Amino acid sequence: MAIDPAELISRAKAWQAEDPDAETREELGKLIDAEDTEELAARFAGTLQFGTAGLRGELGAGPMRMNRSVVIRAAAGLAAYLKDKGQGEGLVVIGYDARHKSADFARDTAAVMVGAGLKAAVLPRPLPTPVLAFAIRHLGAVAGVEVTASHNPPRDNGYKVYLGDGSQIVPPADGEIAERIAAVASLHDVPRPSEGWEILGEDVLDAYLARTDAVLTPGSPRGIGVVYTPMHGVGRDVLVAAFERAGFPAPAVVAEQAEPDPDFPTVAFPNPEEPGAMDLAFATARATEGTDIVIANDPDADRCAVAVPAPGTEAGWRMLRGDEVGALLAAHLVTKQAQGTFATTIVSSSLLSRIAAAASLPYEETLTGFKWLARVDGLRYAYEEALGYCVDPEGVRDKDGITAALLVTELAAGLKQAGRTLTDLLDDLALRHGLHATDQLSVRVQDLSLIGAAMERLREQPPTVLAGLSVASSDDLSQGTDALPPTDGLRYHLAGSEAVGVSAGRVVVRPSGTEPKLKCYLEVVVPVASAQALAQARTTADAALTAIKADLSAAAGI
Repeated sequence: MAIDPAELISRAKAWQAEDPDAETREELGKLIDAEDTEELAARFAGTLQFGTAGLRGELGAGPMRMNRSVVIRAAAGLAAYLKDKGQGEGLVVIGYDARHKSADFARDTAAVMVGAGLKAAVLPRPLPTPVLAFAIRHLGAVAGVEVTASHNPPRDNGYKVYLGDGSQIVPPADGEIAERIAAVASLHDVPRPSEGWEILGEDVLDAYLARTDAVLTPGSPRGIGVVYTPMHGVGRDVLVAAFERAGFPAPAVVAEQAEPDPDFPTVAFPNPEEPGAMDLAFATARATEGTDIVIANDPDADRCAVAVPAPGTEAGWRMLRGDEVGALLAAHLVTKQAQGTFATTIVSSSLLSRIAAAASLPYEETLTGFKWLARVDGLRYAYEEALGYCVDPEGVRDKDGITAALLVTELAAGLKQAGRTLTDLLDDLALRHGLHATDQLSVRVQDLSLIGAAMERLREQPPTVLAGLSVASSDDLSQGTDALPPTDGLRYHLAGSEAVGVSAGRVVVRPSGTEPKLKCYLEVVVPVASAQALAQARTTADAALTAIKADLSAAAGI
């Protein structure tokens, strides 16, 4: 429903009057003076919703943007929640990345916590998100906050909340915090002293780095050449320190992306998965003699990307899919005789289930996100296809791009010593378990209603055949299952077909929780009889995935 222009101006002036940030006050004042009701309507159409991803959105003035006013309300809601849970005298640890306004949002959060009677401690400088997740458990905090928008565009920022177990919030905590945020009538009601919180020293980072020792096997091979990019984020110093501590040769850091820069000038999107994001890393690898693998972190270093040589291709390198790295790390942990549950999400490859079964290890699947994976009982290893890996859940109960980088480097070094590569190990896994090929159809939209329309169309007219593979069964995940709570998603199990050359397949369709995208996750399994049959199996899988994309796109109307 459209807001009356006079009411819109009145709301904007009221918001402006209590906005503590001179920059956003001025921004809002210009919109008010210009009577730009279209832009004001976009900013005052509601409030940025707090959910299991916390908050994430575009920076700017108004309740539908990320700004100090929104953050102060979120912090006040979290403080009220903690007090209502009997934790009103506990410690809240706060971390932040190098994005625009991150330090301000961290400081505001600390002030609100102290004003509410809690203790607050802020990490000493912009640091990777996994350092914050570690610090919560290390310091015995009742909650943690990380100010980051991860790999979102430069105009965005976000606010991620963890509870005292070091894992991200899930229902019902998110809803209960949201209720308390909504109950904040005015910022004038939120005490914000100018001091009283602690700025942590380097000892918390030293403790995190010491914990990374748990990832590696003492005496394992260390001879490996690595090119690394932090993608203009905060990972470089921590990863380089971790490599030095472990005894790996210093990685060659991509110079153009080495320093934290909130504008991310060399990439369209600071996400290793986005086209072109790895180009500078590949160029550095081509120019650096002795490079065996390329590693990238996203800007807050909770994700890890890995690339391997690809002779004959234009780039000379190929970035591995998250599912491929997930399987490699799992295989490595099995070799290291890891014990405990291996877990992944419903949108990730089913190969992990086969690796776990072959090693007689427990296996679980959860909804998308480490907020769910971190809660698996007896967890030893978890990954999700979006480049997130938890290789030391006792240290960091979240995805951690630093320890994942250490573990994959150890694996590559060991294979190199044996005259083999990561690609060779992937071939071994395909021969043993079948080629599990995955792909993604991701549609970015300006109009969010298009996502809802596509989901509705698939529910009303579900596909019966995709790429010549019959849809053997389907799940509307919004109804929940015996193992999964409800979520907005659809899952299709595809029957095998000798004619297509595929023994099984799976498709999951869901709206992204953090970006304006409809995401479709595809998998096909192709039997492989011999090493000589691998190339043909990959051709078969690629053709099947391409055909599934086309058929699914048509079915969804996108």
